[in-house]
Amino acid sequence: LVKTTVNANLASYPLDYRRFRRVLLAGALMCVFMLTLSVVLHEEAQVAYSWLEFRDDETPEDECQCEKVIQGDVEEIGRAKVLTITKNFKNKTHISDKSYIELTNDCEVFRTTRKYLPLPLSEEEEAFPVAYSIVVHHKVQNFERLLRSIYAPQNFYCIHVDKKAPKSFKTAIDSIVSCFDNVFIASQLEKVIYASWSRVQADINCMRDLLQISSNWKYFINLCGQDFPIKTNLEIVRALKALGGGNSLETEVMPHNKEARWKKSYRMVRDKIQKTNQDKKPPPLGIKIFSGGAYIVVSRAYVRFVLEDPKAQALISWSNDTYSPDEFLWATMQRIPEVPGYLRANSKYDITDIFTISRLIKWAGHEGALDAVYPPCQGTHVRAVCVYGAGDLQWMLEQRHLFANKFDTDFDPIAIRCLEKYLRHRALIKQH
Repeated sequence: LVKTTVNANLASYPLDYRRFRRVLLAGALMCVFMLTLSVVLHEEAQVAYSWLEFRDDETPEDECQCEKVIQGDVEEIGRAKVLTITKNFKNKTHISDKSYIELTNDCEVFRTTRKYLPLPLSEEEEAFPVAYSIVVHHKVQNFERLLRSIYAPQNFYCIHVDKKAPKSFKTAIDSIVSCFDNVFIASQLEKVIYASWSRVQADINCMRDLLQISSNWKYFINLCGQDFPIKTNLEIVRALKALGGGNSLETEVMPHNKEARWKKSYRMVRDKIQKTNQDKKPPPLGIKIFSGGAYIVVSRAYVRFVLEDPKAQALISWSNDTYSPDEFLWATMQRIPEVPGYLRANSKYDITDIFTISRLIKWAGHEGALDAVYPPCQGTHVRAVCVYGAGDLQWMLEQRHLFANKFDTDFDPIAIRCLEKYLRHRALIKQH
């Protein structure tokens, strides 16, 4: 009786039932298709990105196990230290200026063999381009590995080459830059002298060029040839977004022992900066001078203020005969009320280098035991700054900064190699 009733009901709705079955079957087939497609696309994505990974057998530095080095394995770090002082190893890891010139004869081959990213790795990164100024004067290999590690096709890179640099260096840098549409040499080059205004002018030249070359980039970061990233591009983008239009740079009340740097006038004598007995006039417009660092992470609006605001121009003009103006100019700009993202000129708002994201630097005078600012340097020192060794990486990658300084491929190429591999894998794993 039940069967008869069901059949009777079905017979009374033959068209609707058949339509329902077709819709149900089509839905099931669509689900299977989408699932299969997602698996195929996932596998294709893995294949598409896998060639960009840095393998464990590509360079002489790969004799060390980077995963162990980054985990702080004492034995593996010891192996790295022994390798870096071995003459044969140093010879094998060095890439000469001439080699870079030859490598860039075919730009497509250069970009492919050196594994530069050909596409943005995410829509989020593509929508948030970053502008870089990179000031260089020696060590092409350092520069090229820095560029490769921060390169993304949506970003912009202005390269300032010191006028004093050797011809082979300039030619090699020009050759590398010529292989990219979004990397260029600054339109105006300076003869950069240590602690002089020329170091600031180099960055200002790049700021101006970057503003003109694109209206899309959101933030500006200045680097030198011995910097290296300790975050992926996606992590950098998210850190910049978190600033909410603000800036991140060191800015503190000026210590008394540095006041002579801007209270006395300085001049250039035989390519060296020299103090005169001439007192400078007070800073213009009642601006209070603050102490800081040369490296900054600032918004596009901050850059525009530097280049266009009359108060900023007055401060720049006043600063050009001071000692090491890069260590107070940006810090002072940040405390001017009109600058976008400014901080009040009260010491309560001071920010030390530890709490910026711009640069991680180990100063020799602040290294030591647990009560020191940093643990001891595992590399060597140049001008009281740690040149990082492989043993510094574990600590370094735990910090909040976007970049670290200093690295040197001639001193410890393993430290750079392990960072390269770590960052590239971390960036690509998000795509897999």
